[in-house]
Amino acid sequence: MTKIKNDKICQTKLMASRDALAVIQGKWRIPIIISLTYGDKRFGDIQKDIGDISPKMLSQELKSLEENKIITRTMYDSMPVSVIYSLTPLGKSLKTLIDELLDWGIHFRNTIIKKK
Repeated sequence: MTKIKNDKICQTKLMASRDALAVIQGKWRIPIIISLTYGDKRFGDIQKDIGDISPKMLSQELKSLEENKIITRTMYDSMPVSVIYSLTPLGKSLKTLIDELLDWGIHFRNTIIKKK
């Protein structure tokens, strides 16, 4: 391959990585997605799964994930009003990526952190 072709491929992949990271980056988004891989949940259930996330931060992150079509927010007309969050097909498509990331995290923990 020519240098120009390699540079174009590299730039395309760098742009794609920035797009992906813009959607899933941060301390809370992947944990939220992981929580929802175990089923549709209410706000409080997600907060319990994650543990140390504030309600304000969870609300902000859920809105961002909804804007990026990773999750859906469904309101049910009941007393009191019930809101359920679930992964969209696009959100579910992250499963393989997250599984690989978790496997790498376990490998990293076993290789680096335990040796300290």
